[in-house]
This record gives sequence, structure tokens and C-alpha cells, in this order.
Amino acid sequence: MREVEVVVIGAGQAGLSAAYFLRRHFAPETGFAVLDHAPRAGGAWQFRWPTLTFATVNGVYRLPGMDVPEPEPATPVSGVISQYFHDYEREFDLRVQRPVSVSAVRSLPDERLEVVTDRGTWIARALINATGTWERPFWPRYAGQDRFHGRQLHTAQYRGPEAFAGRRVAVVGGGISGIQHLLEIDPLAASTHWITRREPQWRAGDFNPDRGREAVAMVEERVRRGLRPQSVISVTGVPVTPQIRAARDAGVLDRLPMFDRITPDGLRWDDGRFVAVDTILWATGFRAALDHLAPLKLRGSGGGIVMDGTRVAVDPRVHLVGYGPSASTVGANRAGRAAVSEIRSLLGATSAPAAARV
Repeated sequence: MREVEVVVIGAGQAGLSAAYFLRRHFAPETGFAVLDHAPRAGGAWQFRWPTLTFATVNGVYRLPGMDVPEPEPATPVSGVISQYFHDYEREFDLRVQRPVSVSAVRSLPDERLEVVTDRGTWIARALINATGTWERPFWPRYAGQDRFHGRQLHTAQYRGPEAFAGRRVAVVGGGISGIQHLLEIDPLAASTHWITRREPQWRAGDFNPDRGREAVAMVEERVRRGLRPQSVISVTGVPVTPQIRAARDAGVLDRLPMFDRITPDGLRWDDGRFVAVDTILWATGFRAALDHLAPLKLRGSGGGIVMDGTRVAVDPRVHLVGYGPSASTVGANRAGRAAVSEIRSLLGATSAPAAARV
């Protein structure tokens, strides 16, 4: 059993940002500890498909204090950003401990928190949870799904378009990932179909800071009311890039509404429509990985967690970064700073000796 002031769970963009600001005031390992489930540095970026390049990625933002590398546009994002995170951890001496899997966080009688893991237990006065969503891919359920004769996979399992050559493919999901998958797969597949729950909201023009703040405010309003957070892309719309415009003109992005059931050899609608497919790619997003926080009973009647900024409203010891409005990489940086500032106030912390600062 180890005792620290603050435990950070997760070492993706949000977790490393929080650790950076903690490192200014607390010593690593004795003042704070960063626990990460992944086998190596890189957060969710290390698991991204090889065809996600700097030319196609929706956005990569710098961590506080260190610029992001700028390789050629055709360079895969995964390896570069994983190395960037690795270098960042070393540069600021964050001493991330991995692989560590957290199974539960409980409240102790003395009001400290017990963080139970597969490598022992940590006791802390405050917690910054930055576990993101990659560990919880969302798989919708439809009648007949278990009798489908073809292949089903999720974005989390996607490794590039080659596996879809000559296949009849349905891509389900209206987000950026689903559109990117579809554009990659269509030239190789026998046929493709794009299926979404809602009509896509295409966004023309630049995504300026004012529109960004408006979108974040809409997501934040939901979590303030204890509702499950929406993705930022659901309120920003899909940017119409030249590639997307060309795909729309070619009919690749002609969208179908959600089907009503899955048959052994395809998809069927109640109005009699049928599409024969042998592969279903579920680009249906992810959910926040928060099961380990269940003993704290943070969820409200709306199914979500009532938030005040990054702080859980019912438990000021617990901050969620990379959740709701801070789920984007740019929002995660701001959230890390805000969470550390509030935790220092909660703990009554004073600045650490100069030797413990970055």
C-alpha cells in the first residue's frame, strides 16, 4: 500500500496534461502517482489504425510545454504520437507506472480514497480520472445480429482497408471515423453502404474559436445536468473537406437510415428494403471507461455524472478529465490545468520546494 496526495488514472492527453501541472507542485511517486493501463506510452493513439495519417487525422494538439512533431502528411499518426508521449513523460519526469489496471476506487472512513489495482493499492486524498473511452467501444444491438453469417468488427479493431477488398461492406456510424473508414474501403470493396441514425450535419467554413467554444458549452451543459455526455462532433457537425466533397459528389456518402434487423446475409428495413452485405463495420463510437468508479456512486438519475467543470459535483475529491467537454485533445489540456488548480485548493497545498518543480 502506497500513500500519495493525488492519483492520476490514465496517461493519454488528459492524464499527461494533469500530471504536468501536478509536477509543478508535487513530487512524483511520493506526492502524486500516474497509473496507466496501456502497455506503453501513447494513450489511445498507440492503437490507431496504420492508415490514419497526419493528412487524415481530425486534429493533434500539443501537450503543455512541448511541441508536437510535424512529419510528412503521409506519416501514420500512431507511432509519432506514441513516441511524442514517451518523450514527454521523460522530459518532465512524470514516472508513469504501467501496465497498471485499476479495478476499483473506494472511499475510506478517513475521507481518503483507496485505489485498488493489479499491482497493489494506492491511498490518495484526491483523484484525477483520465481513462478516456478507448477501452469501452460501443456495440449497438439489433434483432438477428447473432445470426449474421458475415464478419462484424468495431472501429477499435479496424487496421486498414485491405481486409475489405472484394467484400460487401456496411459502415454504421455518422462520425469522423466512420466517414474515414468508408472513404478508405470504398475503392477496394465490391460495394459499400453508409448507415447512420441521423442525417449527417455537414459543416461549411472554418471551425473558428467561437464555434469551438459554443460546441464545448453545449456538451458542458449536458454534464452539468447529469446527462450522458455527447461527443463534441455531434454538436459541431462534419467538416466538408475537399475529399469529403468529392465523395459526396460520387455518391459514396449517400446515407441510408438505420435498418430494423440483421439477417444472416444482410440488413433489412421494415419498409421492405434489403441490402446484402458480408461485413458490418460498427463505427458507433465509445463510452467513458468509468466502471472502476462505481463504488463511489457518482452517477445521478440521468445516467451520467453531474459535473462542475472537471469536478464531480457530489464528490470534490474526484475530477474527470477527458470526459464530456474535455474529451477533445485541446479541451483535455485546459481540463488538466483546471483540475490541478482545484485540487490544490482542496488539499490546502502550498508550492513544493524548488527541487520538486519542473
